[in-house]
Amino acid sequence: MIRRLVLTLAAFSATLGTAPAFADDSLPPAPYAYTQLPDPAQEAKAQALMETLRCLVCQGQSIADSDASLAGDMRNIVRTRIAAGESPEQIRQWLIDRYGQYVSYKPVLTADTWPLYAAPVLFLLVAALLLRGRFRRARAGETGETTEGEGA
Repeated sequence: MIRRLVLTLAAFSATLGTAPAFADDSLPPAPYAYTQLPDPAQEAKAQALMETLRCLVCQGQSIADSDASLAGDMRNIVRTRIAAGESPEQIRQWLIDRYGQYVSYKPVLTADTWPLYAAPVLFLLVAALLLRGRFRRARAGETGETTEGEGA
């Protein structure tokens, strides 16, 4: 009984170890993954939008620059929807709804993203307060004045 359980677990773990090898994308790329739209104006809109969308696989590249198959699928979605007459903002919102705010290089101000906008302002205020105190102490030291807490 235990031997059968051990063999079953061994076979199962061996199967899990080979699963990534079978996950290779063998399907052909989507039609508009590497093909531009026939209308230059629509392609310009699609290209501008694709440069503002992050590849979820590469994470450092836009979908316009990435060769990942997911980026190709996303380029196909953008071009297909642009050709169907949707606006770039509608497509961006659909992708954000599907993949989250991370997909966009231009995050929208929401309850989740407000710290991204507030943090630089807070850091500047703290830095200004620290520098102000430092300059006051330096100025007081130059004139020979004593500051609070120092003995006479």
